[in-house]
Amino acid sequence: MKSTASKWGGNCSALSAILLVCFSLPASLASAQTTLTGVATNGTTKQPAAGDDVVLLSLSQGMQETDRSKTDAMGHFSLKLDDAGAPHLVRVIHQGVTYHHMAPPGTTSVQIAVYDVLTKVVGISVAADMMRMQVRGNQLEGIRLFALDNKSSPPRTQMNDQNFEFYLPEGAEVVQALATTAGGQPVNSAPVPQKEKDRYAFVFPLRPGQTVFQVAFRLPYNGQASIRPKELYGTEHFVVMLPKTMQFKGAPGTTFHPVEDPQQPDTVVEVASKTTAGQLLDFSISGAGMLSDSGDNQDAGQSASAAPGRDSRPGGGLGPPIDAPDPLEKYRWYILGGFAAVLTAGAFYIVRDSKVRATAGWAPRKFDRPEMPREQKPKAAGQSAMLLDALKEEIFQLELEHKQGSISQQEYEKAKAALDQTLERAVRRTTTKTT
Repeated sequence: MKSTASKWGGNCSALSAILLVCFSLPASLASAQTTLTGVATNGTTKQPAAGDDVVLLSLSQGMQETDRSKTDAMGHFSLKLDDAGAPHLVRVIHQGVTYHHMAPPGTTSVQIAVYDVLTKVVGISVAADMMRMQVRGNQLEGIRLFALDNKSSPPRTQMNDQNFEFYLPEGAEVVQALATTAGGQPVNSAPVPQKEKDRYAFVFPLRPGQTVFQVAFRLPYNGQASIRPKELYGTEHFVVMLPKTMQFKGAPGTTFHPVEDPQQPDTVVEVASKTTAGQLLDFSISGAGMLSDSGDNQDAGQSASAAPGRDSRPGGGLGPPIDAPDPLEKYRWYILGGFAAVLTAGAFYIVRDSKVRATAGWAPRKFDRPEMPREQKPKAAGQSAMLLDALKEEIFQLELEHKQGSISQQEYEKAKAALDQTLERAVRRTTTKTT
């Protein structure tokens, strides 16, 4: 009997040891999974980005900061994840400019590139400046879009209090303004009025790559208007688009030439290429009409999306390019695609500014993306991550405006509630698709 008891006691001890290992192993694994490591590299110097602040933001908690750290001498950092099953955003602050990297559920390490900042960077050019206008009632509605290329070498970010300046037509009222960085989603970025009338400036960093600014505006209209673009930089292409029911006339001495757009035969397209700062680009318009791709003409939209020979580039989807010299063809996909972004980001902005409702309805439809080779098709999880990226920027901007006192508490609470609800749905979709 004593032998049996001893044997049983030994078995119990062995069993206890096994159970201890079994239960402690998942706990240790869970503990290991609560740490997110990363490396920040200075893309300007190709050296580790040492001493930069790193912030971890939880996207399941309305863009809430959950941990903070600093990069060490080798650019390494470590952050504690409050919830490894939720998406997070890693923000590295280098010389006052933020750089972001999404960390979907299950991510254990990230790599982020930052760049040195100067107030003036050589290698920044305006690839395209586009004005797209139509008439609704007694108002002229327009969007002016600027596509900028930062090809600085070595790559640097430009940032100052008047980082990109531009003019709007005399008497124009800004309805909405957006900024989009390379690979990012549109975020609200209100232009700052300058001392000179009708002159504005974006206080938004020009990071290496492409940055696109869009400004939606409106002004009173009595059947005709004279427009003075006042180019400050010179562009590869200056483009004006109108409904074909309206008339365009360039001022004497201008170099506009008409361009046929087979995808939008009811649209007037006028182009001036290789413009220089201060070049005369004045023009007048008359008549009235609405652009067909505003969503009012669904047949036109379906025809355009079904047109053969669509652009096969990832992120394209605008159908055949307009019949124009190659440089314009090169930029058209994001020029027009950018207008669709006004409608997309406008869903957030409407909550914050009722003025948008007057123009949101005519913003061009979101163009269908072309079919791409299977290996190039973006995954649904990636699309959800892009949405989360846009939401986090929007919430960040909202919090900034709230702290600055530029919006009322009531407007802040209303916008915050709407954004949190959208964010919750996006997080739920992301989590579902990654499990």
